[in-house]
Order: sequence, then C-alpha cells, then structure tokens
Amino acid sequence: MSSDRGATQTAGAGAGTFSAADLKRRMAERQAAKAAEELQRMREQEEKQKAVMAEFQKPPERTPEQLMQLVTTLVDHAAEAGQTEVQVYRFPNQLCKDRGRAINNFEADWDKTLEGRPRLAYESWHDHLRPLGFGLKAEVLEYPGGMPGDIGFFLTWK
Repeated sequence: MSSDRGATQTAGAGAGTFSAADLKRRMAERQAAKAAEELQRMREQEEKQKAVMAEFQKPPERTPEQLMQLVTTLVDHAAEAGQTEVQVYRFPNQLCKDRGRAINNFEADWDKTLEGRPRLAYESWHDHLRPLGFGLKAEVLEYPGGMPGDIGFFLTWK
C-alpha cells in the first residue's frame, strides 16, 4: 500500500516525469540515438574507404622517374641509418583478392592476389628494382579485430 501512496504523490508532482516506464523510454531513446550515431559513423567510414579504394584503382599521378627518385631517397636514408629494409608502400587489404590471406600465410604466389596500384607497385619492383638486387617483402601491418588489415611493401637489401 505504501508503494501506491508514493506513486500517487509522484504522479501528482509531475505526471510522467518520473516513472519506470518513463526511464525505460528515455533509455531506449538514448540507445537508439547512440545506434544512429554509430550507424552514421560506419557509413562515413565506408564512404571514406570507398574513396580510398577508388583512388588506389587509378593510375599513379607521378611518373616512373619521380617514383624512382622517391624510392632512392627512402633507401639512401634507411641505408645510412644501418637498416637493410624500408617500407615503401602501404595499402588496404581490400586491394588483395583474398584480403591479404596469402600474404599473411607467406604463400609463394601472394603477388597474384594484388589489384590496382599495389599490382603496379609490384610490377615496378619486378621490372626495375629486382634486377638491381632489391628484394620485396609484403607484410600485414595490423590486425584489427584479429583479421589482416593494411598491407606494407618493404624493399630489402643485404
């Protein structure tokens, strides 16, 4: 009975402002707002990712000579620091037909999974840098959610 008296007093003081139903409704509204924000954030991230993927499918804007100059500078700096490899490229795993699985598992034919600019980068190494004695190592750089993420290309020499 005392709970009936409390409910009557509360209802009279501000009907609908403090009840279990009102709390549940406000909590549901907050959860819905959070879910909508998360959905919007995911959509924006997806759009950014699509833009990046589209950019990686385009031909590079630099000439092969400009690219070779950049690589030469990177390699020179790394060698001066005593290193025997340097990261020369990073790209999303979606530019691999298998999302980086072959690279992650060190499979011999990992290069056959490459698409877009990563494919062009590999071919550039194969045609121009490999004959000069440089190796190319592909490596998964991060594991978001336990799955392969971005891929890195490393030029190697010894």
